[in-house]
Amino acid sequence: MTTDQRLLLSVEDVSKHFGGVHALRGINLEVLRGEVHAVVGENGAGKTTLINILGGVIARDSGRIVLEGKDVTFANPGESQRAGIAIIHQELTTIPALTVMENVHMGRMRSRYGLINWRALAVSTRNVLDEVGLDISPATVVSSLGISQRQLVEIAKALAADARLIIMDEPNASLTEHETERLFDVIARLKERGVGIIFVSHRIEEVLRISDRITVFRDGAYVGTVTSDQATVTSVVGMMVGRELARVHRRPPRALGEPLLEVRNLRRASSPPLHDISFSVHRGEILGFAGLVGAGRSETARAIFGADRFDGGEILFKGVPVRLDSPQKAVAKGIGMVPEERKRLALFMDMPIRFNIGVASLPQRSRRGIVNHADQAGLADSFAGKLSIKLASIDAPVRSLSGGNQQKTVLARWLAIGPELLILDEPTHGVDVGAKADIYQLMRDLAADGLGIILISSELPEILSMSDRIVVMHEGRVRGVLDGPTATEHQVMELATGIAASA
Repeated sequence: MTTDQRLLLSVEDVSKHFGGVHALRGINLEVLRGEVHAVVGENGAGKTTLINILGGVIARDSGRIVLEGKDVTFANPGESQRAGIAIIHQELTTIPALTVMENVHMGRMRSRYGLINWRALAVSTRNVLDEVGLDISPATVVSSLGISQRQLVEIAKALAADARLIIMDEPNASLTEHETERLFDVIARLKERGVGIIFVSHRIEEVLRISDRITVFRDGAYVGTVTSDQATVTSVVGMMVGRELARVHRRPPRALGEPLLEVRNLRRASSPPLHDISFSVHRGEILGFAGLVGAGRSETARAIFGADRFDGGEILFKGVPVRLDSPQKAVAKGIGMVPEERKRLALFMDMPIRFNIGVASLPQRSRRGIVNHADQAGLADSFAGKLSIKLASIDAPVRSLSGGNQQKTVLARWLAIGPELLILDEPTHGVDVGAKADIYQLMRDLAADGLGIILISSELPEILSMSDRIVVMHEGRVRGVLDGPTATEHQVMELATGIAASA
């Protein structure tokens, strides 16, 4: 089969405006049958806009899209799906209360005389589940499944719809390493079937491994396409950001300030349990928390912040025992927390950016319950500038921002209270390399100014490069505390998997 015969999708000179913002300018992309074509770029580069155009969510302003040799324009998502395009979003679209079978065939349950042939649907569902390697009953309720299983249900749904082009938007952002390998095996099988795949990811090492070609967007414009076997992390990142990013080096050994936070024998019996958690954070220190999924890192952070209850133990802040049984009390002490799921737990998606930045500091900046909106706008402008948040207006809803800029908005909120301790739970999750570099530099600057920082991250290179000390957890216990500048991945993983003896 020639390249022309293999050509599945051609995007030619596509552009899109949102008011005065040029979201896409002259975008080009070709996807072949049986090809994994990665699309990469910083947050705000235009990847999501293109996905929404291909999915029929929004219309392009100009340009041409050719699918299987035919010019296409999709007025709605249904038209895109009927044309053979399936989109698997980072935030899954399965309906938890329904069964796997109902989710897989949603919108395509053929009936006769008003009756659905459930036995035929079950057989069809079983077939596509086998293809993705998911050994569960079609009658399983989706809410009982884990994230990785729901991800595979999304892929099964695409196969049941006979999708010829599958778009995967950060498909393994919430998956473990083992679950990611399983996903990659499924992608390999899809390639063998001749399915074309657009793979959108911020993880450049994985992109190089899984894809055949890589197309790079920057600031809404097409930069270029390279074959994966001729690309490197450095060359791809250089195309993405238009500059060389400085390598992140280990933090040098340094004297720590006085203890800021001390946690002694923190414990709780409810699931997931915590067993006698003890550690300290010093002024000017970045204390990393490492561990596998379910180790109890986020639960420990939420207990410190007053978001979750605990059964026993003691917390000292600046040497004084404190009872932080609510986030309000933690904030009043000068503690801020950036949670892992920013959209669900931190942001008011339909509220203005200025509100999202200023909401935590409202008690400090209002008089007798009256908000000074001019003051709030000035605060938002100030922090948007300091953190280089890319926005059209501080009055725009925060959902209009890219993922990296949404994360910076949450950071700005807590910096606005003038914190002494900042808890960052997966602060670079779903964030592009440029925004990561900005967040890393911000953390270093804050620590240099004397802030104590707790950094929870599932990325070992991030933990190793940013931490002064590393607390490693396993099954709700602290297994050891390592020196950040000298710790190795092997040491961390021995403790995180429970192989090494508890410290």
